[in-house]
Parts: sequence; C-alpha cells; structure tokens
Amino acid sequence: MIRSPKTFVAFISLLCCLFGCDSDQQQERKSDKKITQPTQPTPATKKPIISDVITIAAVGDIMLGTSYPNNSTLPPDGAVNSFQYVRKHLQNADLTFGNLEGTLLDGGQPAAYKLHLKSKAYLFRMPTSYGSVLKDAGFDIISIANNHIGDFGEKGRESTVKTLDNSGIRYAGLLEYPTTEFTIKGVKYGFCAFAPNSNTVPLLDIKGAGQIIANLKQRCDVVIVSFHGGAEGVQFEHVAKASESYFGERRGDLRAFAHNAIDSGADVILGHGPHVSRAMEIYKNRLIAYSLGNFCTYRSVSIAGVTGIAPLLKVNINRKGEFLSGNIISVKQSREKRVEPDTAHRAAKRIKMLSATDFPDNSLDISPTGVLSKADQN
Repeated sequence: MIRSPKTFVAFISLLCCLFGCDSDQQQERKSDKKITQPTQPTPATKKPIISDVITIAAVGDIMLGTSYPNNSTLPPDGAVNSFQYVRKHLQNADLTFGNLEGTLLDGGQPAAYKLHLKSKAYLFRMPTSYGSVLKDAGFDIISIANNHIGDFGEKGRESTVKTLDNSGIRYAGLLEYPTTEFTIKGVKYGFCAFAPNSNTVPLLDIKGAGQIIANLKQRCDVVIVSFHGGAEGVQFEHVAKASESYFGERRGDLRAFAHNAIDSGADVILGHGPHVSRAMEIYKNRLIAYSLGNFCTYRSVSIAGVTGIAPLLKVNINRKGEFLSGNIISVKQSREKRVEPDTAHRAAKRIKMLSATDFPDNSLDISPTGVLSKADQN
C-alpha cells in the first residue's frame, strides 16, 4: 500500500526531529562535561601578614671555639650542640640578633698587627661549617663590627661574609657592608652596626652614624642598631658618662652615641663589647641595651663570675619601633653545656641593679626575674 506524500513527509520530519533532539542532547552533555572539568585556579595574590607586635631576640658575643693556633680549642661536636638548651628562645621571635666575635675561616694567617699588640692577642677563627650552626639556631642578623673581625685580615673578613651569605644570615658593620635591609612578615627592617676598629663602620663618628641611621629610617619601618664599644672586664660594668678607652684605644661615648642614634631614627639599640652585662635604658620610648655580655664563648674567653652570665633579651615593640614590653632570660655558661638558662636569674638581677644605678631616672622597670615594662605602666 502506497502512502500519501504528506504522510511520507511527516514521517521523515518526525525522524529528523527525533535524531536532531538526540544530537542536541548529546552536544549539551558534552558541553556540561567541559564545564565540570577541573580548571587551574587563578593564583591569588597573597597580602603580607602585618605584625602589630614585633618580638626581637638579642644576645651578645658568640665565639663557638677557635681553630687558632690549633684545633684543641674547638668543641668536640663541631659546635652543633652549642645552643641546644636555649634554641627554643632564640627561635621564638620574629627576628634574632647576635654579635659574631671572630671570623668564619678555614686556615689563614693572623693579621700582622695583631701579633704586635701590647696586650695579649686573642685570635678567633671559627670553621666555616659553623655558619650553618648559627642559622640552625635561629639567627637572622649578625653584627660583624668588632675588634675580632680583623683577626685574620682581609681573607678572614671575606670568608666571614661569604659564609654568612651562604648560610642565609644577614649582617652589617664593615665599611663595605655598613647596612642591610629586609622584610619579614610585612615589616621592613634596616640594620646597621658600628665599632671603633679598623675596617668597621666608625662608632666614634657620632654624626656620621646618625646620618646612616636617618637614611635607613627613611626607607624602613624599624631600624636596629648594634655597637661594639666600651672598656672590657669586670671593673667596667657601669656605663660611663664620657668617652671610654681601653689599653689606649678609644672605645666610644656610648650614652652620646645611643641617644643620638635614637634621635636619628633608631628604634632598638643593642650593645656588646665589655664582656659583661651592662644597664638597659628607655630613651624616647626606645630600648637601649648597653651591653649584652658573653652569650656563648667556648674557651679562650673567660666565663668566671659575672663574665659567665648574660641576658638573652626578648623585646616587644610596635611597628613604630616603640618599646612595649620584654623579658631578660638569664643564661649561664659552662664547659659542659655551653649556654643554658640560669634559674637563679643572676643576669636579670645584675642588670636591674646596674640600670637603677647608672640611669636613676630610667622609665624601664626590671623585675627580679627579668620582666621588662615601662615604669609608668606599673
């Protein structure tokens, strides 16, 4: 039976419609599949974490053992355990500072002038492997402005900065490297260091130091200043009211230097050099630690009596650099443990006494256990 043309056309149209719809549905499913495929996320721009309170840990002289004249004055463990009892305190800070009392150098001969000093020559040469020991302990910035950075001449200085570079530790204090700038957690820091010794940024040029600090402050949120100065030894615990000297060498007017540094823009002043702890002072709402003493000095440096106790200073500041609070963690040295917390709080008690004597109008209050606060807050 032959169907009418209209019926045939209708039948064909129905088939096209059915297959066309199915094709459209398949295409739609393909489109859906493309949409649901995972795509690479657009990298988000992370905003820096801005710290409202900045914690700085600071210690004095670090000399982990010397290979001069031979290896008998090096620790048997390669210095890796030097900070094991205080490591958590060093690492629990936004920024950790120390003074490297010597060079990082393998081999090399002493600077000739050191061998002709009127006083006994102390020559400190630490193996370059000790750079990683400092980094692992938590040190971020190191002062190399002191009287021992030149113990092994230019070779010693070059090896020291190269080792610190390789270890990822920032430094300052040589004429070639007077300052360093860096950012941590959204805070821009400037660091500079001064000493009265050859090839270091001069401590005695107070005006010049002030200009360096002022320039840093223009570019940075917080400026930290280190100085190596003052006479050495147990008879020089007090901060003089005039310029100090030692064996005929001018060691700086530390009160004038520190106050001018803050007037110029410094926010925290960290002193070392006398091998004993000295007073602390609040000046224009900024903290000055006049000497942080001997922190970890393995042999070759006396640690008898007050030379063997020191502060591990923790200071809290705001983003303007203003002092908020702090803590002196008293430490002591021994041949066996190197450096460890002192539960008798001797360094804190000593600094409390020295601060009250040397700066009677000081607004810094120090508790017998080392808690630091502004006197007007108590």
